[in-house]
Amino acid sequence: MSDLFHILFLGDVVGRPGRRAVTNFLNKIENDFESIKNQGLMEVKPDFVIVNVENASHGFGLTRKNHGEFCELPIDLLTSGNHIWDKKEVFEYIEYSEKLIRPLNYPDSVPGVGYRIVEKDGIKIAVVNLLGKVFMPDIDSPWDALEKVLPAIKEQANIVIIDYHAEATAEKMAFAYFADDLGVSAFFGTHTHVQTADEKILKNGCAYITDAGFCGSSESVIGMEFDNSYKRLRTYLPERFDVADLDVVEVNGMIASIDKNTFCAAAVKRIKYVIDFKKEKENMEG
Repeated sequence: MSDLFHILFLGDVVGRPGRRAVTNFLNKIENDFESIKNQGLMEVKPDFVIVNVENASHGFGLTRKNHGEFCELPIDLLTSGNHIWDKKEVFEYIEYSEKLIRPLNYPDSVPGVGYRIVEKDGIKIAVVNLLGKVFMPDIDSPWDALEKVLPAIKEQANIVIIDYHAEATAEKMAFAYFADDLGVSAFFGTHTHVQTADEKILKNGCAYITDAGFCGSSESVIGMEFDNSYKRLRTYLPERFDVADLDVVEVNGMIASIDKNTFCAAAVKRIKYVIDFKKEKENMEG
């Protein structure tokens, strides 16, 4: 039996292409893991899967239907961010969802929960969702929010994981060192949709990446169509963002291997999985 517990974290899912990409990737892991190994993506199947879904429905928010579809996949928890409220129907089900969490540092009156503790293979894993402050909605301090709940969480959980949803790289880095000092096992940055090449293990054993990236169309502007993004940036006029729905999609994320004895990270690896659905269909028909 391995002394390592492997956690797979996938970055922000953007629209239908992102949902298709994640579904394909997780199905490959379940049913054709040799192809995943041969691509050098991972050596062993993950023990625990977390996916950020705040942009999963049409690029903004999460519908009840898509929430249900994610819950049918081999995903243990769903994290989110400031866009989780964009589909108003979320207020109808977030209180009852057993997998979805929203940022902890919203006021207590906001529906949903900011962390969950799940037991898997005899290990209790706590996943905490937090929203940054820089260039983000003016909500409660994430620093104070984590400090307040962490002692109670660590009484129940062996492994503590943070999805820190924020704009500023410096804020993510500073918060990660803060979390590392508090004994957090892994810190995954989200929100900016561009995977960073700075994965590492911090001095006290916390796995870190500034941004895990996104899941969606490869030829896009962080998952959105180029034309609309270009017009908005060039003219400064209001322009609707539309999800880029293309055949070539990618899955970005990271796998962190946590020591079952120390609950510190022993290894980290970035993941970028690309699939061309058009070619895959042609190969199947051929």
